[in-house]
Order: sequence, then structure tokens, then C-alpha cells
Amino acid sequence: MGKLIMVRHGESEGNRDRRFTISPEVPLTELGREQARAAAARIARRFAPVRVISSPFRRARQTSEIIAGELGLPIEVVHDLHERDLGALKGESYDLLRELVKQDPRYDPTRGWLWRPERGESYEDVRRRVAAAIEDLRARYPAEELVVVSHGGVMLSMWAHVMGKWEKAHLPANCEIVLIEHEADRFHPPLIVHD
Repeated sequence: MGKLIMVRHGESEGNRDRRFTISPEVPLTELGREQARAAAARIARRFAPVRVISSPFRRARQTSEIIAGELGLPIEVVHDLHERDLGALKGESYDLLRELVKQDPRYDPTRGWLWRPERGESYEDVRRRVAAAIEDLRARYPAEELVVVSHGGVMLSMWAHVMGKWEKAHLPANCEIVLIEHEADRFHPPLIVHD
């Protein structure tokens, strides 16, 4: 059985400022670096991964570098594990997004995962992109333990993909760990890893 040890990146400057990032090159804060070191220690206590898979965005790469450095593992960057593209909302505050969504007649609160900002992706778009990347990893590493460092939207979408529904999909905090075990024909339900 393979294991995907999914980790959301540590706190970024965008998270700290409660603002969607304009660039994929926004770095971690010092708190984010501490969170990554703590995540590495938690992983070392419970798992035996063979490599770290990272989103290409800087905050995820930095988190991956810290975890890989602590565990002595190689890193592989997978492009399609990047965060949701928010299009015209890049650089805007989290609170503004909530207000804009409420005012958008295209938004259906019972199917919020289908809402797409102008020039951006819906969560369903993210799910399709991420599911293909994860299926490729599962095929290449069928029985290995992998640390997969990505983003809140990626992990939320993967949870929905594995469970087959968006309702009650989990959005993790910075450096929260979610374990997804898998076999050749199926994923097991995601588990939040507690200390």
C-alpha cells in the first residue's frame, strides 16, 4: 500500500496578510519556516517517506526544502500541484473574495466548487488537474511513502476527489498533514494526522 503524506505549505506572506498572492514567488514567513520544521519532525516520528513531491510555487518549494533537508530526501517538483489560479482576484484580500462571491449571480452556494473567478479556476478545475497529477504519482510510486507539499486548495480538492463529493471536504491549516493511503485500484479515505 502506498501513502501520500500531504502537507500544506507553511505560512506565507500572503497568508499572514490575508491576501491572495499576485506571484507564485511569494515566500514563507519565519513562522512558516518553523511550521515546516515541526511538520518534518512529525513526519519523521510516524512515517518513512522516500521522497518529497512539491508544488512549483515558492512557498511550497521552501516548505519542501526544509522537510527534505530534515529527512535527507530528494525533491521532485510537479507543476500541476500548484494552487488555484484566482485570475482577476490575485492580490485581493480574502474578505473581498467573500463579498464578491455573494454578489455574483453565477455563484450557487450549494455548489460553490463550480464558481470560477474571472480568468481563474474553479475548485472543480483544480480537482481535475490535481487528480491527474496524483494518479501519475500513484502509478510511478505504487507502494512508496511520499511527502506531497502543496496548497490549501489542492488538498481540499484532493479530499473531494478521494471522497467523491465536495460536501465536508477539509481545508487544512498551514503545515497540517493529511494522510491518503492507496492501493492499485483505490484511495482510502483521507485521515488528518494528529500528534
